[in-house]
This record gives sequence, C-alpha cells and structure tokens, in this order.
Amino acid sequence: MTETSLHKHSFDDIRPYDDDQFHRKIADLVREPGFEHAVRYVMPDVDYPAFVERLLTVKSQMDFQHKIMGPFLEMLVAKTTDGLSVSGLENYIPGTSHVFITNHRDIVLDASFLNLCFIRENLPITQVAIGNNLLIFDWITDLVKLNRSFIVKRDTGVREALEAARHLSAYIHHVIIGMNESVWIAQREGRAKDSNDRTQESVVKMLSLGGPADSKTNLMELNIMPVSISYEYDPNDYLKVREFLLRRRNPDFKKSQRDDLFSMETGILRHKGRVHFHIGCCINNALAHLESTDRTEAVHTACEAIDNSIHCGYRIFPCNYIAYDAINGTDRYAGQYSAEDVATFNAYIDGQLAKVDEPDITPDERKFMRDMMLTMYANPLKNQLSAHDCHKT
Repeated sequence: MTETSLHKHSFDDIRPYDDDQFHRKIADLVREPGFEHAVRYVMPDVDYPAFVERLLTVKSQMDFQHKIMGPFLEMLVAKTTDGLSVSGLENYIPGTSHVFITNHRDIVLDASFLNLCFIRENLPITQVAIGNNLLIFDWITDLVKLNRSFIVKRDTGVREALEAARHLSAYIHHVIIGMNESVWIAQREGRAKDSNDRTQESVVKMLSLGGPADSKTNLMELNIMPVSISYEYDPNDYLKVREFLLRRRNPDFKKSQRDDLFSMETGILRHKGRVHFHIGCCINNALAHLESTDRTEAVHTACEAIDNSIHCGYRIFPCNYIAYDAINGTDRYAGQYSAEDVATFNAYIDGQLAKVDEPDITPDERKFMRDMMLTMYANPLKNQLSAHDCHKT
C-alpha cells in the first residue's frame, strides 16, 4: 500500500469523499427526502427532477464546485446581498497551499463565499472544516463531505479530545503538504455573538500538533493566511440578541438543534447588504522572528498576528460608524454617514429587535437588547481602531 493510500485510509472518518466515491454518494443523496426538502426550501422555484438529473451527471468534486455550488452561490449573492467583493488577492501566492483562517460570521457561508471569490478568480478552492455538531442527519454528513468538507469532532470526552485534535491536525498538515491543497477554518469554534472577533488559542494549538517538528515550525508549514469577513448587515443579529437576552435571564441557557438549523437557514436566505472578504498576508514573518520554539509563545504570536490582520482587514460600512457613535455617545464619525443613513439603520435595528418574540420583555431588557445590537455593529470599527499598523479600509 502506498504512503498516499495509507494517509487516505487513516483519515476516512473525517476526510471529504474522493472522486471514486463521488457518484455513488450523489446517487444516495438525491434519494433522501430531507435533501429534497432542503433543496426546495432554499430554491422554491427549482425543477427538482431536472436538478437531480444534473447532479447525477457530476463526476468529481471539482465538477460539483464549478457546475453546482458556484452557480448556486452566485444565485444567493444576487438574491441576498448587495454585492460580494474581495481584496488582498495580491497576497495569495500561486502554487502555495494555505490554511485560511477567518472570523466566524455565518455557519454555512464563511467558507462558501470565500471559495466563490476564488472560483471567480480561477484560483484553487479550499477544503472546509465543519463541526460535527451541525451534522444532525446522515444526509447532511454526506452533503458536506461531497462539498469538500472534513469533520471536526466536537463530541469527544475529555480523554479523547487530545487524540481527536492530533488526528485533525495531522489531516490538515496532510492536505497542505501531501495534497498541496488549501484549507479553511474559523478562528474560533462558535461565532462571536457580539462581533468581537478573537482567535481561540485552542484552534491554533490544534494546528500546531501536526507536523514533525516544534510548534513554531509546524505552524509555519501551514502558511496561515488570515481573512477578514465583513457583513454590512448580519441576518442573524436578532437571533444573537435573543440568545444574549435568554442567557441574561438564565446563565445555563443552551441552544437547541432547532436553533442551529434556523440560524443556518436565516444566514443563507436573508438579506446581508454588502459582503466583503479581505485576504491578509501570511503570518510566517511574525513566527519567523521568534527565537524561542516554546509552544505557548508560538501560539500567542500566531493568535496576535491573526487577530491584527483580521481587524485591519475589515470593510467598515456606514452602519458600523453609526453604531460606534451611538454606543459611545459621540459624533466622532459623523462625516462618514448621512442623516438618511442614520434613519435607515435605526429603522433596521427596530425591525430586527421586533422579531425577538419572547414573553414579558421589560423596558430594561429592550434597552439591553438594543445596546447589544449596537455593540455588535460597533465592534469591528472598535477593533480596527485598536489594531497596530492598520491600513485604511
């Protein structure tokens, strides 16, 4: 057995389906009632038999991306955004594979929109890390593994957690070095509900476990590139505010699987305004300056470099300036928005807060929810202002 097949076999539990499995898995998927329901929900005008016929002509992962996912995502962009744009492509090094780490804005679309940006530019697309907490049904697992996703196991016990992290890290290093493909992963396990994006050290520690050397060298092997995601409007903002409210009422509140599914649907189908991705520089220069090979120092340096790059790369919209001034009681950025912008944003906030359908909301709780939503929109600007050596956006 070759080294490649050994690697392939050892990662069967988490890796995407390969081209040899592809047609059989597609044929299984289209027979699933749950898949048909999801397709009809997302594309209400679809001719499902014709759609199935087209799916069954797809023979490989790359065919699926360019013939199915690309057009589907372009349809989403047209229907749910005021444009998807990308900057920083000059930082992308042709022929080099990367781990792209982004802030976490949407459960489904973070990686999908990034890959659409790459498809538009005829650049290689990434494999995608996805948590198994979202794989509620077997057909969803099949769908994501057909869509070049690999599985992050989050339901392990304490004893198994380190081994799962080593296994995941080994796979990511194999993709980068052995397959010469790129990977997308979010900077943290869950979305930052208040948009105060910070890289979770455990994510970087996991990445450092794979590879043959010390943590610094292992991280540099991955050619980590931070990517900033900016949404003008977050369609899930009112759901996040609701969660803040419910946690304020009950610190032990936990979201249900139904909550996660509804967040996924809302994020995919509702209006987002303008959406922008900025690709930052590889963080290897920051790591190369380290004289020590200490893991703690390497992880801290990597997190700091990722955060700085993401914060500097935000596209700041009028709503961010308005929210920053409102939450701080200033008119510091009054030149960045008009009276019409303020009226539009306030009407938007009022409309989103009205969707929070919980009983007996007090005036104090309503103020709390409004403040949290303003904070959510102010934090990208706040963090950008705090970042060092930040370029103007």
